[in-house]
Amino acid sequence: MKKDFLDITDCSRKELYLLFDYAKKCKAVRKQGIWSHELSGCHIGLLFRKPSTRTRISFELAITELGGIPLYLAGESTQMSRGESVCDTAKIFSRYFHGLVVRTFSHQEIEDFARHSVFPVVNALTDFSHPCQALTDFFTIFEKKGSLDDLVVTYIGDPNNVSYSLFMAADILGVESRLSAPAELLPSKEFLQKLENPDLFQMSDDPKAFIADSDIVYTDTWVSMGDEESAVQKEALLRPYQVNKKLFSFAKPTTLFMHCLPAHRGQEVTDEVLDSPVSIVFDQAENRLHCQKALLSMLFSAEKKVVE
Repeated sequence: MKKDFLDITDCSRKELYLLFDYAKKCKAVRKQGIWSHELSGCHIGLLFRKPSTRTRISFELAITELGGIPLYLAGESTQMSRGESVCDTAKIFSRYFHGLVVRTFSHQEIEDFARHSVFPVVNALTDFSHPCQALTDFFTIFEKKGSLDDLVVTYIGDPNNVSYSLFMAADILGVESRLSAPAELLPSKEFLQKLENPDLFQMSDDPKAFIADSDIVYTDTWVSMGDEESAVQKEALLRPYQVNKKLFSFAKPTTLFMHCLPAHRGQEVTDEVLDSPVSIVFDQAENRLHCQKALLSMLFSAEKKVVE
């Protein structure tokens, strides 16, 4: 049976560590200029209904370096922009492709693609979750810290799809996670009920509440794609949650800063933090490529076993 990757909860703790191990190998062999052939003969569609830099580049390179052939499809260039259903589109894609990577707004849309597709479907971002980012984030933390044991990861700012996947990944991996956000934006009880280890998660409306004990401080843009109408209100609400030199002064010397990028310098984070030695954002961005190669290898090795 085919395996999709629609949410970080589609992976077990064991599978995440296997992906970390393979991503490490992918990173090492790429530096040696060695390419593999796991996707040889596979045509992978990249349906993007939202703009992208890192996600598109990393997936196109990952597919190519694994021996596959990527085909980029801007959402507005397909008949879906004129009302063709997901069901019909998925059935057509299934006649052409061997896999599909989707970056879109509605999470229901990607679930529908998976339901009607005969090949693996990968979530490259929806309004609900960003599992490829969470996979990369924890691989990067594992790489930098050497272990995920006894770590505290704190997200400061607007709770969004990135933070949701980050917290769910932490829950799976047994890592303590924290959220500092305005009271109006804190997650509902429904979110807490999804956690297998709720005792590992804490939240507060105080931006300094968890800084002193944090090993990782993470933030993201205050205004997500498609949410631009609320920009002025959001920025006013989140201004006290800016990650700046003063806020970071409460952190341990070993605390690292993360951001999935793109960053809005001077809003959620200042240059002093983003460009400082504690910032690992560009390592984080590079690791998207290695983690997505590991993910695609896992999904398509499982697919080949089914076919065989």
